[in-house]
Amino acid sequence: MNNKVKIREERISAEEYIDFLKRTDLGSQYPKERFEERIAKLVNNVSISLVARNEKNIVVGVLFGLTDFVYWLYITDLGVDRAYEKQGIGKNLMKTAHNKAGGQKDIAVYLIANENAIPFYEKIGMKKADDVMQYNHIEWTEFIVQ
Repeated sequence: MNNKVKIREERISAEEYIDFLKRTDLGSQYPKERFEERIAKLVNNVSISLVARNEKNIVVGVLFGLTDFVYWLYITDLGVDRAYEKQGIGKNLMKTAHNKAGGQKDIAVYLIANENAIPFYEKIGMKKADDVMQYNHIEWTEFIVQ
């Protein structure tokens, strides 16, 4: 990983996260409905909030996760600034989150992967699962954060 990039556990503001989304492929995973209101709730309520910042204190990576700190960790968001991809930031965010949740021997990790991100997740050892159930009756108009 770029040694000028530091990962810290911190709460990021909704405004700073929205700005970050514009520089990643994560900006297409949210519904348009009540976007800013929902992002504000997201950044304040996740169990694990990890932020990677460069030497200028600019956000270049983010991981949000929900966990019980005993059995499982669900990654809701994992993104890296397009200009910082392929530097190990995503992998280190995942490793840090896994350790904070309780470690590899105790914590199972789940997530929904963007189709373009599947090779990354497979490279770090994750496998596709067939046993995930979904209940989705929410308003969901696709858009890209710009």
